[in-house]
Amino acid sequence: MKQSPIHPAWVRIFHWINAAAAIAMCLSGWQVYDASPVFPAITFAPSITLGGWLGGALLWHFAVMWVLAANLIAYLVLGAATGRLRRKLFPIGVRAIATDTLAALRGRLSHGDASQYNAVQKLAYLVVIVDIVLLVLSGLAIWKPVQLPVLRTLMGGFDNARVVHFFAMCVLVGFFIVHVAMVALVPRSLLTMIRGR
Repeated sequence: MKQSPIHPAWVRIFHWINAAAAIAMCLSGWQVYDASPVFPAITFAPSITLGGWLGGALLWHFAVMWVLAANLIAYLVLGAATGRLRRKLFPIGVRAIATDTLAALRGRLSHGDASQYNAVQKLAYLVVIVDIVLLVLSGLAIWKPVQLPVLRTLMGGFDNARVVHFFAMCVLVGFFIVHVAMVALVPRSLLTMIRGR
């Protein structure tokens, strides 16, 4: 009997598209940010930006924005329709998060069953999904503040939308760093995201 994959093909495809889009969005976004920093003390070296100049960075940012947004919507729709989101990310409770966080800090968190997420993983994936939604919405409020006045107002105005966008980007980069570190500690998780098992 053929074993079903831990991550079906559609999940793996969406994962890698999301990873590439998020990286391109951050690199081009840093170039855009450097043209008018929200926090003047924080800037990004040109060597880690994408686009070469403001116009080029904006072209990259706006092009990849659609890929990121479409990928997220398709993932959420398929995840909800197949029940995968519910099965993988719920239930989640405060006690389970606390227990698994303590186990992780002590180096005792089990990774024996790659098909099951622990509470810390569930929380991290839920946070990053919400964060990407916030990135897209705050980005739209910055891009089209006149055409989307309700969204701009919900973000606290144009200037505040830029702050929200910056901190949402920081959360995404933090997630990415921790995610890569965890893959380095548990390399089998990378194999399951490449071949499904």
